[in-house]
Amino acid sequence: MVLRAVLFKLTVWDHDATYGAALQNLKYTDARRDGPGLVPPSRWQKSLYGLATVGGRYLWAKWEDWLLEQDDGFEGPSPGAQRLARWSSTLSTMHTSAAFASFLVFLLNGRYRTLLDRVLRMRLAPPTSQVSREVSFEYLNRQLVWHAFTEFLLFVLPLVGINRWRRWFARTWRKTKKIMSTGAEGADEKKGEYSFLPERTCAICYQDQNSASSENDLMAAASTGVVGSAQTDITNPYETIPCGCAYCFVCLTTRIEREEGEGWSCLRCGELVKECKPWSGDVLEPEVKTPAAKTVVFADDVKATSDNEGYGDEEGSQVLVEEEPDSSVEDIRPQTPSVSSDRADGSEGSELGDFEAEEDELSEDLDR
Repeated sequence: MVLRAVLFKLTVWDHDATYGAALQNLKYTDARRDGPGLVPPSRWQKSLYGLATVGGRYLWAKWEDWLLEQDDGFEGPSPGAQRLARWSSTLSTMHTSAAFASFLVFLLNGRYRTLLDRVLRMRLAPPTSQVSREVSFEYLNRQLVWHAFTEFLLFVLPLVGINRWRRWFARTWRKTKKIMSTGAEGADEKKGEYSFLPERTCAICYQDQNSASSENDLMAAASTGVVGSAQTDITNPYETIPCGCAYCFVCLTTRIEREEGEGWSCLRCGELVKECKPWSGDVLEPEVKTPAAKTVVFADDVKATSDNEGYGDEEGSQVLVEEEPDSSVEDIRPQTPSVSSDRADGSEGSELGDFEAEEDELSEDLDR
């Protein structure tokens, strides 16, 4: 409402014409007075015009909003609200019909443009009869030029290939930045950004998962030697041509297709890649040697009783069979001393001493 009031004050109240009417060299005049000259509308005419166009529209919009709020959707509006809604609908229909009839009359004689102008007896006319009505096409020409320029850009940009130029500038900037950072020391050996990754890791998957990592983080990951995870392992490996670096099929083909034939810089070696093929390498798994176990076999216990004196030639003894583990396995898995193992060795030594004592007793009995 405030904006409408300000617009009315700066146009109709001050200059007796709206902005569109001023472009057409037209002004409001008082049609009640006849004479050789055109008389501007009086102050009360312009006041009523402002109240109707500014205050009337605002009050009518608020009235319709209030009628809509009465209908809550559950119980429906009250009988009084329904009656007011019907009256408002009837009044709106009558106003629309009267405005349509007034417009038809305006097409016939060209005096009053709207129903409000007809009621207030205000009409649009040229300021003087000696000057022909001139229409300024400056605004229209500016709009036509702007629309033609935008349509030209929409037609040319797809042909120029703005994405291709953007990638070219980005690639050039990366190369320049890399040369400035590495200097002449890294010019001899050509390496990619992720040359430190193991062969089982897809550099593209690693880059997508660590896109926010800085250069210091990458160097720290390269120094540790433990990089990648199960989520970055290569799936359906394909190798690039000509460098032969392995990547996932989907990752590699997506990057090459995105470059539109201009080539993609390999993340491992920095070569320009335009083609790829299935990976021709083999998966080599290291052989794991199982260490030989140390086994101890005991004979049946010797029954040292008086009933078996006749069988003195057959002596029960304890046989220990030991298999020494492989020396390579001992180097890999060194034995750690523990309290339990010491105790086991002590108990084994005590048992051997008991058997030797029993053998001495048996030999003495045989000598007798």
